[in-house]
Amino acid sequence: MPAETSAELTVRTADAMRDLGRRLAGLLRPGDLVLLTGELGAGKTTLTRGLGEGLGVRGAVTSPTFVIARVHPHLSGGPALVHVDAYRLSGGLDEMEDLDLDVSLPESVIVVEWGDGKVEELSEDRLHVVIHRAVGASAADAADVAHAADDTDDVRSVRVTGVGARWAGVELSSQLG
Repeated sequence: MPAETSAELTVRTADAMRDLGRRLAGLLRPGDLVLLTGELGAGKTTLTRGLGEGLGVRGAVTSPTFVIARVHPHLSGGPALVHVDAYRLSGGLDEMEDLDLDVSLPESVIVVEWGDGKVEELSEDRLHVVIHRAVGASAADAADVAHAADDTDDVRSVRVTGVGARWAGVELSSQLG
């Protein structure tokens, strides 16, 4: 089993989710694969928008749900951001092969929404970001959240896990917290 490192974060607003994306971008380099998991409306695209800002890529980062993938070139020679939405894809890596992600990976940062169980074979080294909404939490948890934030619908619990040698020794908690 590959080595893992992880961080648990509470994100209270959409702006804070975008800021997390900007901080996360500071850890990324060409060849990195990032898998985003979370229900509809959890903040996956908002996080990716922050990643794009932090990486310094061109173009507005929006959900690629209907086009499946968008490439955002870097403005000054850094890695491109390849933003993929695998929600509509039912197959695994076979179905993803048409996107040529394996060709793009060495010189890009690839972010795949809904990628769990579909693209892990692209790289032994990857970053998993799982976003949970606080809605539906227990009454005690909801009271804690309500005390800390005005709108509990915006509060997210985010777990960032680095898998593989690439992430060994990276202190995600201190870098992202």
